[in-house]
Amino acid sequence: MSRYKPNFTKGSLLIHESRIVAGLLLEGVGEEGWKSAIVERNILQKRTPNTALTYGWLIRRRLETMSPELWELVRDASLPVATSAVFAATVKYSPLLGDFMGEVVADQYRRFETCLRPALWDRYIETCRDRDTKVADWSAATLAKLRQNAWRMLAEAGYVNDTRSLELRALHLPQELLSYLATNKEQYVLSCMQVSQWPR
Repeated sequence: MSRYKPNFTKGSLLIHESRIVAGLLLEGVGEEGWKSAIVERNILQKRTPNTALTYGWLIRRRLETMSPELWELVRDASLPVATSAVFAATVKYSPLLGDFMGEVVADQYRRFETCLRPALWDRYIETCRDRDTKVADWSAATLAKLRQNAWRMLAEAGYVNDTRSLELRALHLPQELLSYLATNKEQYVLSCMQVSQWPR
């Protein structure tokens, strides 16, 4: 089975939309209720039904890798906590992003580098091709979108200042999220997210 999937070409963390979808999941809506909310009521406020469904299903698949306790953090917690919770679900849903965090980003922090270099992502993708031959089938447009959204997600989650400078930041994860991940034995996600260990 392929480890890597190009499953974040359609969007970055989508925090506002994730709060809404987390609410639907916590309400336990069925398929009819889901379609009504996403398409007919357009609660995600997208321009077309297809776009709304695309975003809705992407977020739902991410969140469903975790339990309702995390959905509550996404829906009800402060913006920093909700953002970290969404990032945690995204890391679990997308090992392509998770492994990049755990291998490449962690190494840059260990080296006391001040920023990420764009070439690091391209080099990482080359290693992914060695591990998973299906990566070689991805188009140039897909690879460009993955890189763009990877940088956006790192910026949204607070690991870098912005997508242009890619300046690394010290990031202290919220205790609520750390407790959730530890309690639920999400060791992979913890290792991918706890990469910022030096003070700034």
